Amino acid sequence: QVQLVESGGGLVQPGGSLRLSCAASGFRFNWYFMRWYRQNPGKERELVAHISRDGVTTNYVEPVKGRFTISRDSAKNTLYLQMNNLKPEDTAVYYCYAEQTYGFGRAVYWGQGTQVTVSS
Repeated sequence: QVQLVESGGGLVQPGGSLRLSCAASGFRFNWYFMRWYRQNPGKERELVAHISRDGVTTNYVEPVKGRFTISRDSAKNTLYLQMNNLKPEDTAVYYCYAEQTYGFGRAVYWGQGTQVTVSS
């Protein structure tokens, strides 16, 4: 059974830090590129960060560049998002995402999400 289980969310003051984790199971973690998305009520889910299958290539959306770091540990089948200097606008539910493309198809998995609230 495929599972992506996020953890590490919570309430933090502006300027603070959090590290999100996403534990993957039920599929070959190294075959999938991974992403973090976030979403607020009434808004579309937006991409936050991307990491390649081998962990060498990372990409970030402009609002989080220099503050967030995506990484992966293949030995632990875990994806991370280190978030520093958090701002109120970072408040959202954060989702872990895995994708593998092959031939004419692809496999996509989502986690259940973890709430991050940045407030004083």
